[in-house]
Amino acid sequence: MSLELKNVSMQFSNSENATLNEISLCVEPGEFVCIVGASGCGKSTLLNLIAGLLKPTSGEILLDGKKITGPGADRTVMFQDHGLYPWLNVIDNVKFGMKLAGVSKEEQEERALHYLKMVNLLEYRDYPIHQISGGMRQRTALARALTMDSSVLLMDEPFSALDKQTSNKLREELQRIWMETKRTILFITHSVEEAVYLGDRVVVLSADSQKKPHIVEIGLERPRHVYSPEFVELRHQILEEIRGEEI
Repeated sequence: MSLELKNVSMQFSNSENATLNEISLCVEPGEFVCIVGASGCGKSTLLNLIAGLLKPTSGEILLDGKKITGPGADRTVMFQDHGLYPWLNVIDNVKFGMKLAGVSKEEQEERALHYLKMVNLLEYRDYPIHQISGGMRQRTALARALTMDSSVLLMDEPFSALDKQTSNKLREELQRIWMETKRTILFITHSVEEAVYLGDRVVVLSADSQKKPHIVEIGLERPRHVYSPEFVELRHQILEEIRGEEI
């Protein structure tokens, strides 16, 4: 399903200026799009609008031609906070969303085991949450999100609270999983390196809402290598644009 934003604006009642102003963007089925920008540019606001957690001041957001008016099963959100339930073990956390959605017990088990294997947690399926690491908790949250089988996966800085080594490992795994599943992903990050590593395109939002987003095509083959000259050049290009915003 294609995701389309048409002239989407968002102005909060306690602010004199719009957080987002006439944003237009089309995300194709199976595309991995990353969104970066200086603090306060509206990255998370944009994701919450697509998730249906907020309603735009003006404009519209369409998924497969249908207007988004609220949360829906066709979109799954993964936040920075893994949001796991400490009283449930790993596999029961993965099954939780499916249980609420009325998926049969047999299907819950099949999907949970499939995606736990995909995120390399199958042998930890019976572990209590407090016995696994922060990176493993995020992988559990990712498996839970994938089991919902939604058209679009919305990810809001899911690795930003982790140490550098763990976040690097998880983005490698996410790239592998995306290459296997071709799930449509919209990924918010403050890391330009992460955006260039993961994205088919990188959308650079401006802190000045009157400026249109700058879209950078990432034409690098996968898997990507952060020290290749082409990667470094793209990373530098986007960083310079964001740093110019912060001056």
